[in-house]
Amino acid sequence: MVKKTLIGLTAASAATLALWAPASAADEGGWSLTSKVEPGGRIDADVYTGLGHSACTPTGPVTSAGFTAPIKMVGMGNWGHMGGSTTAIKRPGKYTASYPCSDGRSPTLTFTILGTPPPDPTTKPKPPATQPKPKPSKPAKPAKPQVAAKPAGAPQTGDGSRS
Repeated sequence: MVKKTLIGLTAASAATLALWAPASAADEGGWSLTSKVEPGGRIDADVYTGLGHSACTPTGPVTSAGFTAPIKMVGMGNWGHMGGSTTAIKRPGKYTASYPCSDGRSPTLTFTILGTPPPDPTTKPKPPATQPKPKPSKPAKPAKPQVAAKPAGAPQTGDGSRS
């Protein structure tokens, strides 16, 4: 009976931990970040410093080149939960975000601003394929007129008299 109870408690604990995991990007640092967002959309960050997680206490904001402003982490209730939000920039692409920890670490996560990123400005655009210019057609030469043939006969040979 005790064995069945322990197995049940273990299964319930595992289920609780599975439900706790956020549906966003997360790492071993015990924090989460919205993993995909529309340009100009809201990005949320959460840090769990309690409950035996290996997360550290943030000593500064979450920063990223993909944010319009850093996320200032504030306490959100019991159990060492801190969180905040900001707005994503308008430029699509993959970005990283991180924050400084009280123990010197700087946990980093990646998120995606959806859409097609603009072309890389460091690459040269391919020049358009050049087509050879068509040569202007020469006007057709008129056909040479035929030379009229002079008939051979009396005038050329004389009139037949001898003089």
